[in-house]
Amino acid sequence: MPVIKGFSKLSKEAKIEWIVSNYMENDTEAVEFLKSYWHPDTASQKLHDEFIENTITNFYLPFGVAPNFKIDGKNYCIPMAIEESSVVAAAAKSANFWLDRGGFHTEILSFEKIGHVHFIWEGDDTERLKTFFDSIEDKFYTHTNHITKNMQLRGGGILDIELVDKTAEEKGYYQIKATFDTCDSMGANFINSILEEFSKILRHEIAETALLEDYEKEVQVVMCILSNYTPNCLVRAEVRAPVEKMAEGEDMSGQQFAEKFCRAVRIAEIEPYRATTHNKGIMNGVDSVVIATGNDFRAVEACAHTYASRTGKYRSLTHAEIKDGEFRFWLDIPLSLGTVGGITSLHPMVKFAYKLLGNPDARDLMKIAAVVGLAQNFSALRSLVTSGIQKGHMKMHLLNILNQLEATEEEKKAIIHYFKDHIVSYSATVEIFCKMRGIEVPKVINTKNNS
Repeated sequence: MPVIKGFSKLSKEAKIEWIVSNYMENDTEAVEFLKSYWHPDTASQKLHDEFIENTITNFYLPFGVAPNFKIDGKNYCIPMAIEESSVVAAAAKSANFWLDRGGFHTEILSFEKIGHVHFIWEGDDTERLKTFFDSIEDKFYTHTNHITKNMQLRGGGILDIELVDKTAEEKGYYQIKATFDTCDSMGANFINSILEEFSKILRHEIAETALLEDYEKEVQVVMCILSNYTPNCLVRAEVRAPVEKMAEGEDMSGQQFAEKFCRAVRIAEIEPYRATTHNKGIMNGVDSVVIATGNDFRAVEACAHTYASRTGKYRSLTHAEIKDGEFRFWLDIPLSLGTVGGITSLHPMVKFAYKLLGNPDARDLMKIAAVVGLAQNFSALRSLVTSGIQKGHMKMHLLNILNQLEATEEEKKAIIHYFKDHIVSYSATVEIFCKMRGIEVPKVINTKNNS
């Protein structure tokens, strides 16, 4: 395949033309297909084009809502952007379950973000370096005031600065570790700008002082970067109810359900294979809110999974207990979110999401996202310990299968009705679909991408 120079400088139409002519055998239908996903309003499309480089079209995700979430006494209709079947339905079902049981309760446990200047200094007197660092520490605050003053006016800024000795793990390796409160901002650019200024201050002060002049090796700054691991930007979401209110129909008492539920959580606390899938379900809920509100779901995911491994073993992010006749289920999760900056004030759907939520600040958004993660996990575990996960999941997945088969509305209704009393699978759906159309059932049914 050909190599192209200056691709980013081409117009969007020229980019598409080059792609289609070189990778798609001049498929004119592909051109029209890509254009069909452009926004009809030119200004809106231009806005989307400029979010990233080399844009050729838009990629749509379903944007749904889960109503009836009662959080700290206030009702929410929560926006969720996700492609996976059953996630929104499960969240809504959980919201309804807890609506008349007191709803969800939340608490911000801490609100700090972290960044580091990673540097190498190969002198052999660590105490002397620490003494030097202490002598210049105030300058890290005063010499960055031009960057932090606006954040300080909003109640944020630099919270703490410390020198960290990592030489036991890597020769000559030290860190300037700083913690920040970035208020309603995501804070990445703010933190990184300060850290780069820290590195300049460090090098300048070492060059100007005689304290370390007898060492031949100078400071080598390796990198200045925020960390997406924010264990002290932590939120708790929980639900609780008398055990007798947890009954599941006539087949399972509240006590039986609560005990099975707590045991399922305990398994996820001790078994990493289960914990991975368990936490993935939590992140189904969290990520859908994070995406809908224009935040960085990759950073949120990385942080959550690191936090789940903080004891040296990967564990469940949720916990459950029965105490004094009360069932309690809770989630502690680090969530570094922002409600200003990035695309939060640019993307039309993101702006709609914030309006739907009542324009929350960063702390409130942390609470909302955590609650949806807890709700998602509750629905999943509730299904697992009662009817099983596949009954609900596969019935939601059925519509995707029918759309892939290009079933008519009448066929969809008939097949959905059929599976009310039958187990859903891709092969079973294809078989009933073919019989309905009077065509031969394939001897080998390709289930690729339909698991």
